[in-house]
Order: sequence, then structure tokens, then C-alpha cells
Amino acid sequence: MGRGKVELKRIENKINRQVTFAKRRNGLLKKAYELSVLCDAEIALLIFSNRGKLYEFCSSPSGMAKMVDKYRKHSYATMDPNQSAKDLQEKYQDYLKLKSRVEILQHSQRHLLGEELAEMGVNELEQLERQVDASLREIRSKKARSMLDQLSDLKTKEEMLLETNRDLRRKLEESDAVLTQTLWGSSAAEHSSQQQGMSSYQSNPPTQEAGFFKPLQGNVALQMSHYNPAMTNASNSATTSQNVNGFFPGWMV
Repeated sequence: MGRGKVELKRIENKINRQVTFAKRRNGLLKKAYELSVLCDAEIALLIFSNRGKLYEFCSSPSGMAKMVDKYRKHSYATMDPNQSAKDLQEKYQDYLKLKSRVEILQHSQRHLLGEELAEMGVNELEQLERQVDASLREIRSKKARSMLDQLSDLKTKEEMLLETNRDLRRKLEESDAVLTQTLWGSSAAEHSSQQQGMSSYQSNPPTQEAGFFKPLQGNVALQMSHYNPAMTNASNSATTSQNVNGFFPGWMV
């Protein structure tokens, strides 16, 4: 697959910009050398970095100075002498203005950094102090706005987290209520079954087994009215003998 189209604009990242400059500078110098060798051409290449460092290539054995003189003679030979002199004068004036402006800016920057203050007077120092105070106020204002923005973002996040916490708590309370209702329902069902069992027991008591209790038969009053000591002794002896043998008298059965 081919490489995508690269958008030509200034690289904002400083490190990436320096790396790209080094790679493309070397590639450009290599292409200039190859063109001079392959085509027997005289090539002069000048490159200045953003820091003002010079990189150059000259294929002529006479050197870069000769190549520049040759370029000047070739460029200015076709121009009107009067027009070229006037253009040179205007460009030189522009150059002087720009140079003076750059020097002023550099001095101002050094003064703001606290350098080269010995040669400044009281008025200049007061003016510099006002500039520094104004810069500090602007910096502090910008810092305060940034902190307020961050605080607003944090408050928004806090509200979102609190809302999430309330939702989770509501869901937890609902689940607890459902669980409690389920437990109470099972307990009520168990209690109801116990009440039903007790009611059934009370309405239908268990029957007594045969032989567990046998009521007395015959006329008890008649038996108790005819008392005979002899018969009583005989009955007692017979009862004793039957008790020994494991039998009960008929009247006790």
C-alpha cells in the first residue's frame, strides 16, 4: 500500500519538527549531490535552521563564494542598473528596520528575564515593573480561569457520581425490600401450616388402641353388696396365685 498524502503545514511538536528537519535536510543534500554527479551540474545549496545554523552544499571545486558571485553576476546582468540599485536600497532599508526591531525585542526579552538591568534608569525600571505587573496579572487571571474551568468540570463529575450512587442505593433498597417480603411470606406460610395442623389435631383427636383401657363389666354395686369374708380370703388367695402365675382375676379385667 502506498503512503497517504501528507498535509503540508507547520509541525507543532518541537521534537517531531527537529527530527523531520534533520531527515529531510539530509535527503535534500543527498539529492543535490546525486544531481551534480549524474548530470554534471553546478549546484549550490544553502539551508538555515530555525536557530540560524547554516548547512550548505557546493558541487563546484572553486567553493561557495565563487558560486555566489557567479549567481549575482547572472542575476543582476539582465536588470536595469538604476532599478537594481533602487531595489537594493529599499531592501537594505527594510533590512535595517527589521534588524533594529529584532534588537529591541531581544533587549526587551532580556530585561523581562532580569538581565542587563544595570544600564537602565529609574524611569525605564518603573516602566519595566509596570509591564511585569501587567504580565503577572494577565497570567494570574488566565490561571484563575483555568482553575475555575477545572473546578466546574470536577463539580459536574461529582454530580454524576452522586447520581450514580443514588441510583445504586435505590436499587439496593428495592432488592432488600423484595428479599424481606419473600422471607416474611415464607414465615407466614409456615405459621399458617402449623395452625392448620393444630386445628386438625383438635378436631380429630387420635383414637385409643384396643386393650389399652377396658372398662369394668357387670354390676359393680351388686358385687360390692354381697361381702363374704371367706369368699374374700379365697378370692385373695386365688388372686395371689393367679398374680404369681401371670393372670389377673376376672373382676379386674
